[in-house]
Amino acid sequence: MNTDIEKIIVTENELAQITARLGKQITNDFAGKKLLIVGILKGSIYFLTDLSRHIELPCNIDFIQASSYGGNTVSSGEISIIKDIQSDLTGFDVLLVEDILDTGRTLKHIYDMLSERNPQSISIAALLDKPARREVKIHADYIGIDVPDAFVVGYGLDYNQFYRNLPYIGILKEEIYKK
Repeated sequence: MNTDIEKIIVTENELAQITARLGKQITNDFAGKKLLIVGILKGSIYFLTDLSRHIELPCNIDFIQASSYGGNTVSSGEISIIKDIQSDLTGFDVLLVEDILDTGRTLKHIYDMLSERNPQSISIAALLDKPARREVKIHADYIGIDVPDAFVVGYGLDYNQFYRNLPYIGILKEEIYKK
């Protein structure tokens, strides 16, 4: 375990079980549909990769990158789109894939923006849900696991662009981000 991690809250094995469970559920729910998976960068990359391997359907994949944190541990509330998707959403059933549903501001912004582009439907898959921090009305259709109101990193989640590569999800020690 990395010495900057206070406690592991989701193990590698649990992540594998979560992605398999959600992949099976998504396969069943999207059977016969024209599926476009949209990963929200950078945090969703590991989750999207593992999840998509368990979706046993033909699908397209695209990415969008938004930011509201910068180098902070709290969202600024100002959401900027850094990279937009390239796909035409017309006729697609879109699955937005997010690492963590926290305040919900960024996800709601992206959801509303993509809703205006004529998709057949939009669903949300979030690896982690932190309902204690929700500030806007949005929910995920597919949730991996609820997490406590703590600063978590690993498996794509970062602090100041570090810790994404941890193969588990852990709570970052407070002294690391309160320097």
